[in-house]
Amino acid sequence: MAEKLFAQLTYEQAVRKYSDTVTGICVMRLQNMADAEDCYQNVFVKLYYKSPEFESDDHLKAWLIRVTIRECTSYMRKMRRQIPTETLHNEKIMFDYDSRDISWALMKTPPKYRDVLYLYYCEKYRVKEIAQILKIKENTVKSLLKRGRDILRSVYGGDNA
Repeated sequence: MAEKLFAQLTYEQAVRKYSDTVTGICVMRLQNMADAEDCYQNVFVKLYYKSPEFESDDHLKAWLIRVTIRECTSYMRKMRRQIPTETLHNEKIMFDYDSRDISWALMKTPPKYRDVLYLYYCEKYRVKEIAQILKIKENTVKSLLKRGRDILRSVYGGDNA
C-alpha cells in the first residue's frame, strides 16, 4: 500500500516539519502542557485520518494552524463543561523573562489577541496571510494587532517596548 503524502511530505515529515508550530499554538492557547499535548495529538490524528489534499507546504501549514486553533477552542469548551473551575488545579506554564522571546508576554494577553500576535511575531505571517488563515478581514487583523501590541507594551512595562 502506498504511503500517504501531504503536500509531497510523508506523514512523519509533516509532523516533524510542523510540530513546533502546532505545539506553539497549543501552548499559547491552553497554557497547560498536558492539555496542549492532547490537542497536539488530536491535530495530527485529524491530519492522518482526514488526509486532505494540499496544494503546497503553505496550504498544509495554514490548514494545521486553523485545525489547531479550532481543536484548542473545542477542547477548552469541553473542559469547561465537564469540570467545575473550582476543582481545576492546572499548572500554568511559566516562561523565563527574555527580551528576545515574547512567549512569556503572549501568555499574558487575552486569547482574542494571542492568536494574531503569535502568527505575526512567532510564525512571521503577514496581515493578509493571517486574515486568510483565520478567515477574518485584514482590517480586523490590523485592529487586533494594534490592540494586542498595546497590551504587550503594558506587559513589557511602558512605551519603550
